Amino acid sequence: MSNYVDDLLKEVAAKNGGESEFQQAVHEVVESLDPVLERHPEYGSAKILERIIEPERVIMFRVPWVDDQNNVQVNRGYRIEMNSAIGPYKGGLRFHPSVTLSILKFLAFEQVFKNALTTLPMGGGKGGSDFDPKGKSDNEVMRFCQAFMGELYRHIGANTDVPAGDIGVGGREIGYLFGAYKKYANEFTGVLTGKGLSWGGSLIRPEATGYGAVYFAAEMLQTRGETLEGKRCLVSGSGNVAQYTVEKLLDLGAVPISLSDSNGYVIDEDGIDRDKLDFVMDLKNVRRGRIREYADKYSNATYSDLDAGADHNPLWNTPADCAFPSATQNEINGVDADNLLENGVHVVAEGANMPTTPEGIDRFVNAGILFGPGKAANAGGVAVSGLEMAQNSMRYNWTRDEVDKRLRIIMRGIHKSCVEAAERFDTPGNYVNGANIAGFLKVADAMVDQGIV
Repeated sequence: MSNYVDDLLKEVAAKNGGESEFQQAVHEVVESLDPVLERHPEYGSAKILERIIEPERVIMFRVPWVDDQNNVQVNRGYRIEMNSAIGPYKGGLRFHPSVTLSILKFLAFEQVFKNALTTLPMGGGKGGSDFDPKGKSDNEVMRFCQAFMGELYRHIGANTDVPAGDIGVGGREIGYLFGAYKKYANEFTGVLTGKGLSWGGSLIRPEATGYGAVYFAAEMLQTRGETLEGKRCLVSGSGNVAQYTVEKLLDLGAVPISLSDSNGYVIDEDGIDRDKLDFVMDLKNVRRGRIREYADKYSNATYSDLDAGADHNPLWNTPADCAFPSATQNEINGVDADNLLENGVHVVAEGANMPTTPEGIDRFVNAGILFGPGKAANAGGVAVSGLEMAQNSMRYNWTRDEVDKRLRIIMRGIHKSCVEAAERFDTPGNYVNGANIAGFLKVADAMVDQGIV
């Protein structure tokens, strides 16, 4: 690393003590940009990286609400408005007990580069709360969402900041949030994405992140003259991203063989077909059950509990061709990466945000496999959010086929940008460097043009 990058990372560590996830995200991006900064010292002179790393605005607020037992509960709400150089802030809301300032800053930082890669005019942001919707009644979720929006509505808008869903925030939560915004702000506008189809939503939005990750994997395979046809694929998670990853893998002839949740995972060597996927969607989206019920339903599948104290996740120690980590951050460590490589996996496309630790990324990059980092591979979700914003502006809805076609074109464009940026800066085939560099250059040039603001 250059002295400039080394000094910058030390400064980030000193200013953001205790924010390990945020520091990890910054470290991964900044290391990739060393060759860019050497060729373009003007970015260093203008302190572009320092300004990208520091959020433009951090909003933190209390969220008091009343549960079904008439007890007052208090949660903490956040919105990180990271960078608006190329458009209004754009990024999801996460409702989960693990939500902290560090996690949301890392997600917002990643979102800046991810959104830039889509070529759509969107800045980066992220938000959420330590509220856990799991086990709550619909009325409790509604009351929390209304209380949360009671503060957030002051800071967002169709041309200012457009949140979406993330972990713990699906169609139900977006509906309650939008209804509260409409009441508080007294306007009907495209201030949230992931809306219902009858009130401003876009077709393909729920599917977009999973579909996009599979499209990106297909583009990577095409560079080696391969397709997904017949490939055995490991998928983690069982939520929105995982479900639609499985669906698109089936569309392209692949054989998905796993799913998981926070308790454990299932391996189905026969493959998860469309009927089995329908069961999972009902289990998770309607009944809100646990993935162990899959093995109760399908006797050829095996279920295993996860050991939180183990040094690896045995899901990733299963023979396969491709892996689609689609659950949460840091779910693949160095040991997991070694196990994947030893078991024949040569394609990894990240459906979740930063699911691979730095040690795991190093293993994949050094092995020369096809590794699609999250900011590129899972950009399909925010890409279709951008398309939803465009449709809202026009007060018009595109057909399912048209949105899917646009998504495929965007993912192909993201892949091309990553490949070209990696080659331009002498690391051909390195999608991590390519994604970081391509996203950074777009944002950095906009910031230079707009002056010191």
